[in-house]
Amino acid sequence: MTALVFITGASSGIGQALALRYYQAGWRLALVARRAGEIERWAREQALDPERYAVYGADVSDIDAIVAAGQSCIAAQGLPDVVVANAGISAGVDTAVRGDLDVLARTFATNNIGLAATFHPFVAPMVARGSGRLVGVASVAGIRGLPGHAAYCSSKAAVIGYCESLRGELRASGVRVVTICPGYVDTPLTRKNRYGMPFLMQASEFAERAFRVIASGASYRVIPWQMGVVAKLLRLLPDPLFDRLLVGRPRKHRHDEA
Repeated sequence: MTALVFITGASSGIGQALALRYYQAGWRLALVARRAGEIERWAREQALDPERYAVYGADVSDIDAIVAAGQSCIAAQGLPDVVVANAGISAGVDTAVRGDLDVLARTFATNNIGLAATFHPFVAPMVARGSGRLVGVASVAGIRGLPGHAAYCSSKAAVIGYCESLRGELRASGVRVVTICPGYVDTPLTRKNRYGMPFLMQASEFAERAFRVIASGASYRVIPWQMGVVAKLLRLLPDPLFDRLLVGRPRKHRHDEA
């Protein structure tokens, strides 16, 4: 049977671009998003073969909903070969503002608990089969904390740590865990950013590179590689120099800002 990929956050941006790349490579698709209608509309516009994809409406921050979507995928389409936990949210936060604590909680519910819940239905059956790839989409923002980005940076740092832990747990099982850290990708999530975005990539270009990384079985990759170099250099900077470097840098929009 043709290989199957399960992708969350597939209604736009990176998730949608990855879905198209896998479809072009002949894969079947299991696509998940809160806005299932958006995926259906996009699939019709792309003239996708209805026999090669299925759509599951679920909010990954709702554990029962995303677990049920995974179970429905297995029942209807079979056990995927690749699962991409891509769904994520991002908003600036100010810890002095009470409402932003709720934003922090929603961010972790989506970016972290949602990622683990996405993987959950597939871990045991993949281990029993002895193969599969679980792909966590992190970010270079998880490598160092940026002012005003505490929710997103900390959640993506947690994705990196979680995937590393899971990779060790599954090391002897035949199931590979892949961590992908995008740099800046032109998506609805980044278009409102009010600061420079070096090495900005189109979503289709990112999808092409990510597709190859996942196929290679690499455990960790920053895309594009130039952002990986930048991130490593920033990681090496002493804290006082790093802090001084970011003085005056515009912050990400908070949830209640235009």
